[in-house]
Amino acid sequence: MLEKMEKWGVIFDMDGVLIDSYHSHFMSWKQMLKRHGLNITEEQFSATFGQTNKDIISKLFPSIRPEEYELLAEEKEKTFREIIKRDFPEMDGASGLIKAIHEAGGLLGIGSSGPLKNIKTVLHLLGAERYFQAIVSGNDIIHGKPHPEVFLKAAKKLGLPPSLCVVIEDAPSGIKAAKAAGCPVVGLTGTVSQDRLAEADMVVDSLKKLNPDILKSLIK
Repeated sequence: MLEKMEKWGVIFDMDGVLIDSYHSHFMSWKQMLKRHGLNITEEQFSATFGQTNKDIISKLFPSIRPEEYELLAEEKEKTFREIIKRDFPEMDGASGLIKAIHEAGGLLGIGSSGPLKNIKTVLHLLGAERYFQAIVSGNDIIHGKPHPEVFLKAAKKLGLPPSLCVVIEDAPSGIKAAKAAGCPVVGLTGTVSQDRLAEADMVVDSLKKLNPDILKSLIK
């Protein structure tokens, strides 16, 4: 239970939580690969969703030299940023919830395995950069989810113990990471079904179902 003056925070995952990015990621892979004479179907992409760029590129370009991984990965991510700038797929209720948490005195963080440039682009398009005190990206971590590193680092940047930071996640690996870090966690359906988010403390189908009081009630 939170004491009245005690600080608290919320750490958002980005893809599938703040931004409905599935189609944008698919199209960015498709466009990048087309420039290199390759194709990817949605079924093939779906099978790779959640894997690192390096893993995907190594399967698509088996004879690639190691120094070329980063060039292709950055080409794909640059294409992704161009796509979302043209048609930004904000998750319903994202900007409203961010503002409400800020106004209620909550500290805000991002814990994502995505590139820092992507996170900054998304926060800019949400008009929310000024609300976030902590950003931890894929550039900052050694271990991906379900390892808790990303959320432990985000909580540390917020200056809070993990137990006072509610995580909002859309993926089973992210929920496992949050629980391993010692954070209360909300599962957001959309990327996967509710039953696959069963380890979360609460599961919702929209960010509009959340408010600061509900989030604070998860902090024991």
